Amino acid sequence: MEQLFSLEGKTALVTGAAYGIGYAIAKAYAQAGAKIVFNCRGEEHLKKALADYEADGISAKGYICDVTDEEQVKQMVSDAEREVGPIDILVNNAGIIKRIPMHEMSAGDFRQVVDIDLTAPFIVAKAVLPGMMERRSGKIINVCSMMSELGRETVSAYAAAKGGLKMLTKNIASEYGMYNIQCNGIGPGYIATPQTAPLREIQPDGSRHPFDQFLMAKTPANRWGEPEDLMGPAIFLASRASDFVNGHILYVDGGILAYIGKQP
Repeated sequence: MEQLFSLEGKTALVTGAAYGIGYAIAKAYAQAGAKIVFNCRGEEHLKKALADYEADGISAKGYICDVTDEEQVKQMVSDAEREVGPIDILVNNAGIIKRIPMHEMSAGDFRQVVDIDLTAPFIVAKAVLPGMMERRSGKIINVCSMMSELGRETVSAYAAAKGGLKMLTKNIASEYGMYNIQCNGIGPGYIATPQTAPLREIQPDGSRHPFDQFLMAKTPANRWGEPEDLMGPAIFLASRASDFVNGHILYVDGGILAYIGKQP
């Protein structure tokens, strides 16, 4: 059973794994035996991330790379495969959100979110697929969202991108399954990360943020998720345990999508 979930000898590229969800997934993979490769967009973030990995006893190789830039991505993948090893596992985690009412959002802001959250996963997957096809083995995991299924105020670009990422996941599975490549998604619920910190701020009167209160009423688990809640599902989708799982979105949301919510 341990071998079924082992990642010993594998190389995992986790984009945007300097902190939060990406860091937790990379840490889980390292603990399962994988070698870790990740990217940052700037030197300072890279230095801090490498220090954090070292403090956790993890040997990781970091690269400065803008995942929306196809040439930079190709160079990063080439360097990583030469310096660390062939990419066996790709986690498309890098992403942003802009909470702006749609009628106030510029087309430029909309395009930026879609570029990072949807186009970048296409670019990075495209870069690793030839090697996976040649080896007839590979795992691609796209970090989707509950917004791959649901809409909400102020997140039109994010929901559009994550909905598209869900379908990109299914299409990669459909197109490359014959090469023994599995492409699945993880759909986190509301996770306590720096990105969601504004939704958890205590109000001036000492009360919880209105969205925080709303979320507790919608979540059977009655709590925010933690990055660590994604570690087990991420290992499952990266390991031999999921070799016949393809095109699936695994929602890790504390039960939100299954629940209509508490009666007022």
